[in-house]
Amino acid sequence: MSVIVVGAGISGLSTAWALTKRGVPVTLLEQGPIPNPLSASGDQHRIIRRAYGGQGGYQRRIGDAYAAWDEMWADLGEKHLAETGFLLLSQQVGDGGDEYRSGLIEGGYPVDDMSAQETAERYPFIDPKTIRWGAYSEEGGVLLCQRIAGGLRDWLRSKGAVVRENCCVASVDTAAGSVTLADGAVLAGNHVIVTAGAWTLGLFPNFQKSLTTYRTAVVYLTPPEDLAASWASAPAILDPGGTIDGYVLPPVPGTGLKFGAGIHKYKASPDQDRVAKPGEGETLRNYFSPPIGRIEEYKVDDVVTCAYTFTADEHFFCLSEDKATIVSACSGHGYKFGAVVGQKLAEGFLAKDMDAARIWLEARD
Repeated sequence: MSVIVVGAGISGLSTAWALTKRGVPVTLLEQGPIPNPLSASGDQHRIIRRAYGGQGGYQRRIGDAYAAWDEMWADLGEKHLAETGFLLLSQQVGDGGDEYRSGLIEGGYPVDDMSAQETAERYPFIDPKTIRWGAYSEEGGVLLCQRIAGGLRDWLRSKGAVVRENCCVASVDTAAGSVTLADGAVLAGNHVIVTAGAWTLGLFPNFQKSLTTYRTAVVYLTPPEDLAASWASAPAILDPGGTIDGYVLPPVPGTGLKFGAGIHKYKASPDQDRVAKPGEGETLRNYFSPPIGRIEEYKVDDVVTCAYTFTADEHFFCLSEDKATIVSACSGHGYKFGAVVGQKLAEGFLAKDMDAARIWLEARD
């Protein structure tokens, strides 16, 4: 039995890893380099956290995600996770911080609650006049995407998997279990697993009712000098409160201080507007005041554009057709499940039960 995996973001790399560990011959195809700076998985770092607001199924699955990452670290011989914990902030009743904290409390997961003043004393980059409270959980951190991708790429090759970079897939024949490359060559296997992220609709345009592609961006900043040490030891901020649907990742070693905002997205094809627009970094930065104080003193270092597929309910998309399975992560916040996604897809293939994988990935229970 052999499997062709299309797309070497975290889901594709992890699927190839899990299949290879189980003795399945794998060919992994990636349209760019690995890591690909244009992919959703190609950024410096991404968050992992227990909190999931109203999506209790994903909140309960974080334990499985951590276990899968631990297995991967053992294989790679290095842990690419900085366990910073995460911080929630609330600016108004019912905002994102409120929702995430309520989900943790309802699930029985501990949080360290702080008043606004206590939050600012612990994290001096926060303006206490702009928040209701802060809440900290130790069950979270920062995954180092580029190191993970490079490590998996090298591990796969060392184990005999075929890893082809700069190899673009033009079409997938789900009935035949084959793919046609841009140069006309055809590759066949027993199954094709498509983890092409925002490029999925280019291969399967009929999925437009289920998937919508958005373009967004993140900004990397240098904080004021007197706050640099506080940021270096800070937790990830899962939600700053208010209406921006934002997050902040601290500058753990080898990375920068990263701000991203859910409101900063619009519908676009994955190759559209991939160069940052003039002033886009400042726009992204300024979304975060409040609750970040002295925001104009933060220097814009870089702006990185991103492309994601979203589902209407922000659950994973997983569909099997004949000899192919198409998977899309849950709306820009699925990286943390990358390792376990690979395991579930590998298990589903070997058991000839991809529906079990779908049920786990959709997390509706």
